[in-house]
Amino acid sequence: MTTRWCLLSTLLLCAPAVSHAEDPAALWDKSCKNCHGPDGRAQTRMGQKESIPDMSRAAWQKAESDADIRAVIANGSSHNPKMKAYKDRLTPEQLDALVRYIRTFKPQEKAP
Repeated sequence: MTTRWCLLSTLLLCAPAVSHAEDPAALWDKSCKNCHGPDGRAQTRMGQKESIPDMSRAAWQKAESDADIRAVIANGSSHNPKMKAYKDRLTPEQLDALVRYIRTFKPQEKAP
């Protein structure tokens, strides 16, 4: 039995590390969409109530650095205490994936 445990532990130690990153869209849907909306525009009841900024706006995208966005996701918002800190719930890879996902938000075309 001891040999079996030694072999198993050796295999586990030598196995490649499993990435904790998941699909950023699924992560967004699970952790962010309720307040920020599916497209980052904050057109939700909570988004409107808390005056959450529209992350698809070009001015917002230009004003916020990747480090700033990551810090708010990790530590919560100093402007809005209802924005929770996710540093204990998400891995560094997941935080980075969310920043990259937020950078994909583009302003929606206005209807003519």
